[in-house]
Amino acid sequence: MKAMILAAGLGNRMRPLTLYKPKPLLEVGGKALIVWHIEKLKQIGVTDIVINSAWLADVLIGALGDGSQFGVNIRWTREDEGLETAGGIINALPLLGDEPFILINGDVWTQFDFSTLLNVDLGNCTDGDLAHLVFVDNPDQHPNGDFTLANGRAYTFDQEQTGENLTFSGVSVIHPRLFEGLESGKRPLAPLLKQGMLDNKISAEKMQSAWVDVGTPERLMALDLQIRQGDYA
Repeated sequence: MKAMILAAGLGNRMRPLTLYKPKPLLEVGGKALIVWHIEKLKQIGVTDIVINSAWLADVLIGALGDGSQFGVNIRWTREDEGLETAGGIINALPLLGDEPFILINGDVWTQFDFSTLLNVDLGNCTDGDLAHLVFVDNPDQHPNGDFTLANGRAYTFDQEQTGENLTFSGVSVIHPRLFEGLESGKRPLAPLLKQGMLDNKISAEKMQSAWVDVGTPERLMALDLQIRQGDYA
């Protein structure tokens, strides 16, 4: 199984920290955010990793290289301008292949056990699911959540399904069929996921592990302190 880490964002909310360093290289607990992901993937045997890059791409690629220092094989895509999430994935599909892959946002931190993602079965037929999403309890900065979880399925709020309203963690398993027939270019992921939910093609689960959306300098510093104090031992 392959994985893709999304790392092309501008990191505007993290400025001035991201003026000269791409957001995925910001450190918590003495380690870059993206390195936490790489090491967790390596631990479960996922060693073929695709990473997209745009803002300060040379700095990011220079720091991580081909992944050999971590015991993995990193392949890179470059975006002249950010293509947003779905656009970045479509750009990387030639490297990802035709099988489901793990997708991780480069700007989150979690203790979630990625090995459970290896057991996700989206099916290879056209009737199979298009994605499996991992949800979390709604953080303070996002109290209303993104989607509804009910009986292992994901729903949009418009579907008015009885269940638990939760936030998408940025951790998922995606089947390339989700992007079938779509042209390359700038495109967000959320509308594709919502259409998949309307078509009953998206499964989901709720994470029971620590998770932080490292979206501001304040959250970065708070997480760094918590890790160093052993709060997430």
